[in-house]
This record gives sequence, C-alpha cells and structure tokens, in this order.
Amino acid sequence: MRNAVASALTLSALALLAAPPSVGASETPLDADSAEELAEAELAERYAPIVMIKQQAPPCDTDGEAFAPTSVDIVLDNRDVVLRQVGHDDPVIDRAPTAADLFDRGEGFYLDFPGLALDPGCIYADDFDRYSAGRSAVVYAHVATQADRPGHLALQYWTYWYYNDWNNKHEGDWEGISILFDADSAVAALESAPVEVGYAQHEGGERAAWDADKLSREGDRPVIYASAGSHASYFGSALYLGRSGSEGFGCDNTDGPSTRLDPEVVVLPDDVDDPNDELAWLAFDGRWGERNGGPFNGPTGPRDKERWEHPIDWHDELRRSSVIVPAGDGFGTAVVNSFCDVVEAGSDALILVTSSPAVALVLVVAVAAFGSWLARRTDWAVVARRPLVQSRRAGSILRASLAAYRTRDGLTLATFGLVVVPVTFATVAVVAVVGSIPLVSSLIDVVADDTLITLILGVLAPGVTGIVSVVVGMALVAAWLDVERSAADCIRAVLDRWRPLAGGLVRAATIVALLAITIVGIPWAIRQAVRYQFLAPAVVVDGLDGRAALDRSSGLVRGRWAHTAFFAVLAQLTVAAVAMIVGLILLVVLSGLPLWLFSALISVVVAAVVPLAALAMVLLYGDAAARTPSRTDPQPTPV
Repeated sequence: MRNAVASALTLSALALLAAPPSVGASETPLDADSAEELAEAELAERYAPIVMIKQQAPPCDTDGEAFAPTSVDIVLDNRDVVLRQVGHDDPVIDRAPTAADLFDRGEGFYLDFPGLALDPGCIYADDFDRYSAGRSAVVYAHVATQADRPGHLALQYWTYWYYNDWNNKHEGDWEGISILFDADSAVAALESAPVEVGYAQHEGGERAAWDADKLSREGDRPVIYASAGSHASYFGSALYLGRSGSEGFGCDNTDGPSTRLDPEVVVLPDDVDDPNDELAWLAFDGRWGERNGGPFNGPTGPRDKERWEHPIDWHDELRRSSVIVPAGDGFGTAVVNSFCDVVEAGSDALILVTSSPAVALVLVVAVAAFGSWLARRTDWAVVARRPLVQSRRAGSILRASLAAYRTRDGLTLATFGLVVVPVTFATVAVVAVVGSIPLVSSLIDVVADDTLITLILGVLAPGVTGIVSVVVGMALVAAWLDVERSAADCIRAVLDRWRPLAGGLVRAATIVALLAITIVGIPWAIRQAVRYQFLAPAVVVDGLDGRAALDRSSGLVRGRWAHTAFFAVLAQLTVAAVAMIVGLILLVVLSGLPLWLFSALISVVVAAVVPLAALAMVLLYGDAAARTPSRTDPQPTPV
C-alpha cells in the first residue's frame, strides 16, 4: 500500500513539474527540489531490501541471530542508555539521550548500553527483545552522489543493529548495501534500471551486476543474507571465509534456516542542521556503543563512513566474489573450519587480555610451567632407530622421529607420504559412496537430530581418512625399520600384506564404531581404539592375520594404556597441528588461492607429516615389544 501511495505522489509531482502552467492558474508547480525528494522516497520504497537472518533456536543461542535491523529509537529516550564523554572516568553527560542531545556531538562522545560489550552473556539479547517489542524492522535509505563522479547515483540502505556478537564484539553496528544507477538524479533513476549492487562486509564488501545469478531478488527488491552475529551482507545462504580486513578475519555464517524480514523504510537526508529534527541523531559524530580498544570499539554512524561521502569510489573497490566454504570432509575443508574456530579462540584470547590481563598472564605462566614439567619427565637421549625392538623413552622416540627428516632417510619417508596421498583420496571417495547409500544416509538423518550423535558423527567421519592414512603410513615405516630396504621394496612388502591389514582395520573400526554409537559404550570405544594402535606393525613385522594382530596389539598395550594413548593423541595432533599451521599461513598469505587448490596443498602437507607420526608410533611399538614378550617367544622352563 505504501509503495502505491508513494508512486502516485511521485508521478503526480513529476507531472506537475513537467506540465506548463495553465492560464489563470494561481498554484505554483512543484519545484525541482521537492520533486527530487519525492523521487528519492519512491526509489527507497521500490528497491527496499528483504533481510534474511539466521533462525535462533533457544533464547541467547549464539549459533543463530539474536538481533534484527532496527530503528535507532530503541536507544534514544531510553533510561537504560547513557551518553558519555571521553575523559576522566568517562562521565555521563545525559541519561536517556534524545536525538537533540546527540546533535553535533563530536568524536569524544559515545553511547553506553547496559552490559559489558566484551562479556555480553544474554544481557544484550534480552534487552533488545524488550526494547524492540512491538516494533518493526527498519532500514534507513539515502540517495548519494559524488561530485567528481558524475553520471552515477547510489541508493544506499543502512541497517542499525543493537549489538555485534562476532569476533570483534561491540555495542551498536551499522551495515548495509548500495544499489548503483547510471543516473544524475533520483528522478532520472526512476526511469532506468540499476546496473550493480554492493553489499557491505566488514571493512570492504562484494559487488554484483543487477542481473547476476548470485543476486536474489523479488521483483526490484534485493535479498540480503545477514551473517549471524557480524551482520555482514551476503548474496546467499552459506559459510563464508574471511582472511583480510576487507573480508573480515574469520567465518561469516548465513546458512539457513532463515527468518524473512520486510523492514520499514526511513529516508535520510544528506545532512541535518536542526537539533529539533527527529533525524538530528544523523549529525552525531561519536560512537554508537561502548568505548573499547581496537576492533571492540563502538562504531561511528553512517555520515562518518567512507561510502556516505564517496559512494561510487567505495563501490568500485568492492570484490567480485566471496569465498564459500563447501560442505565436505576433505582436509582443506577441515582446516578451513578449524581456521574459523582458531580465529574465534584468538578473539576470545584477545578479549581476555583486554579485559583481564592479570588472568591472561597467569594462564600463560601455568601452561608454560606444565610444558616444562612434562618435558622433564622423560629422557631425550639419542637412540638408534634399528633394531626396531628395543627399549626407548618417550623423549628419545620423539627426537629420533624428528631427526629422521634431517637425514637422507627423509627422502624415503617423503616417498611414503606420496603413497599416502592416493590412499587418502580413495578413502574419502569410499566414505562419500557409503554415505550416499540410501539406508546409511537415512540412518544419519534420523540420528542427526541428537546432539551427541551428531558430535560423534562429526568426529568419526573426518577421522576415518586420518586413521587409514596413519595405519598405511605405520605399515610402510614398520616394513622399513624391520628390515632395511628401499622404499619400493617396502611398498611391495605392505602390498603383500594388504588383506590382513585391511581385515584388521575393518574389524577394529567396526568394533569401535558400534561401541561409540551406543553412547554408553563410548568409554569402551576409546579404550579399544587405543588398544588397536599397533595393528599395522603386528601385521607387517609379526606376520599375523588381522584378528591375531589386534590381539597382539592389545597385549602390547596392556599395562601401558595411558602411555600409548598419550603418544597416539600426540601423533594425531602433530599431523593436525602442522596442517593447521601451514593452512593458516596459506589462507592468510595467499588469500586469492582457490579453495580446491588450497585443499590439494593441505592434503600434500598432511601426507608429508603422516610418516613422522607413523615413525613415532612404530618406535613406540618396538619399545612395547621389547618390554612385553610375545606369546610365541620361548618361555623359561620351570625348575
């Protein structure tokens, strides 16, 4: 209805402006400025965006979106909000500040909401629900031109959010999009179609042609997918990777299910010179939220953003695309997802340092002390890698494993890593095929609603490729350490034993998976997983079949379970840590690297590290074998 009324008024105004005055007419035709204002209102209504926000399950659910684009009125005339001036203890200037109170205030002032921006809890979400009750979502429209870029016009939509609950937590948040026209005025823009759109994202953004496939529209209304927490604007529902200030540093999630919002439109002028104007807050140059350091500072308002004064230049600097993280279990995707977690953890650490530096210092000292204590509990003496079966301390095993990469033996280990690459990809393919079987996929869909089951599947599924890689790597290293031979001979020796190796692996995986799926059997699943760690050398070195090799491995681990578990976890963490560190460096340094190439490089890095973890585990097997006589060894005759 409002669109129709605005259209009628605008068309009438344009008709009056264009029509010659009639003879004897006493009324003055509408002037150009008035016609332009009406045209701006019509533009703003015609292209008003639709905002999609990620659904929130329980209250204060951090995975969903707790906020919505709203009117600034929720923080004006609000007794819970104060206006402060930067200075000694940041004194309160006004409580429940009005638009007039904000008018013409400079950078030294800021709004302060209830709660602590760096420790939000549920306060901001609960307060927003109270303040916004009964209110509609709102977007602020502004028609902008740039004096040195004639022939272009930007129709901007600004969204105000009460709190930014992302890596850079802060009170208040201004986001938005821009629609670009090849026109000199709003009147001319009404007669033409947009050429491009620009979606603001952190310090930069992304652009698209008006007819681009990635731009979702309902008629003339573009659809914005607001990232949960950060409110950055995206073109679709997905997980987006950010590796710079322009993209944001972390991951933005717009993945569904989503809630559709149809905001009301409020048109903003270029400037306000009357403190009694209801839009007098536009002339506020201070901060729309609590004052903090760096990325945690409250934001400035629309008029202080680059795109307000230089809308065309801002648009020209936008990216053509964003990096979407595909769903999958590959090493590259796992590293990207871990990157999201690492950045979030880094943000939490920075918040801790900012808000509680003494606590952060105590934690650092405690971790360093524990690491030092752990290192002193073992012997780091140099030991030979052959013969395989001999006693070795944990520190010596780690030192011998690392030393192997610094000798000519490193080439042999690198060859083993190359063998692991196709094995890894083959395993990924098998897992994908098994997951696509209707019965299996239906079972996963049924149990995926259970949080604990989902967690188990999330750990086991990606872990299958890592387990197979380490087992194959251990088999190759065991063949090499048992009898000194070339890499090719080691590969042939393992191929000769592939049936018992595969049989033992399938049997072990089945037992562990069945125990884990029962939930109550998870502790036994972990116990058995550790007991089966020496499957590969038991098959290759001891020459046992799959079942006998698992029994042999269990016997070697008996009485040394915690020691073996520590080493197994350390080996897996080493592979993951190296892949993560290299992956993070590649993500940040080579920000333009396609994700498929990034995944391939990470797979190669992981494959290169797998033999290191395998070597440590095989040397641990040799230590366990030296301390635990085989049942086939001659037993002393009783006297």
